[in-house]
Amino acid sequence: MKRYWQMLKGLILYILLTGATVMMSFPLFWMISSSLKTVSETNSPGIIWVPPHPTLQAYFDIFKNKAFLTAYFNSVFYVTLALAGTLISIAAVAYAFSRIEWPGRNLVFFLMLSTMMIPPQALIVPQYVFFNLLGWVGTFKPLIIPGYFAGGAAMVFLLRQSMAQIPKELDESAFVDGANHVQIWWEIVLPLVKAPLATIATFLFVGLWNSLLTPLMYLQNVSMYTLPVYVSTLYNINLTVQPWPTIMTAAVLTTVPLMVVFFFAQRYILESVVVSGLKG
Repeated sequence: MKRYWQMLKGLILYILLTGATVMMSFPLFWMISSSLKTVSETNSPGIIWVPPHPTLQAYFDIFKNKAFLTAYFNSVFYVTLALAGTLISIAAVAYAFSRIEWPGRNLVFFLMLSTMMIPPQALIVPQYVFFNLLGWVGTFKPLIIPGYFAGGAAMVFLLRQSMAQIPKELDESAFVDGANHVQIWWEIVLPLVKAPLATIATFLFVGLWNSLLTPLMYLQNVSMYTLPVYVSTLYNINLTVQPWPTIMTAAVLTTVPLMVVFFFAQRYILESVVVSGLKG
């Protein structure tokens, strides 16, 4: 009886997981399916799940679109710089909070964590006024430079917790051998937090790549639009027939880098979850 009960629980679990997988995958399926349809098929009154004659015409057309290619380059440009700066600064600040004893460290750490309580919406206007006074509006600077000042208290907290679990004896041995803090940070600590660092980098990449509001606010020039902003401009409310194949094709091509990054980073993400679970 116990054996059958175990089999029944396993069967229910598989059914629930399969249902959740289908539900989560449906938007991706619909996006890819629509990108392979014609304009008349996507705007037809009935639902066409799979196009009877799939076409790649929308892909051929969008790769000839200069605005799309410019938006793709802009996204890669600003995400690369912002991600590199944010990751390095977060790692440095997390090291200072976890490995260096200095007066007021806990107070400053508490103040930094308290900034997580401020709703992001409350900062939109002050930030815009500040960047406008600096003359940064209409440039990539508001999207890139703030990251170089440890943007993201939550990410600093996560990495600080990982660094704090590394034995301090490693630092003391390195100091005896003549190493300084920069060398210990780069050559000893960072390799030991590779998995949490990769996890944080993945989260940051997803957030930066999908960001719509911030680029929309500060990049007030069509030639500087990033991919999410460009895709949002493809939908024209004044048109009766929307170019859904083009919109969905742009969305598919926007999603590809996210899937590639997750494919290569999933090992580190799972490792980070397992390690944190074991130590928790």
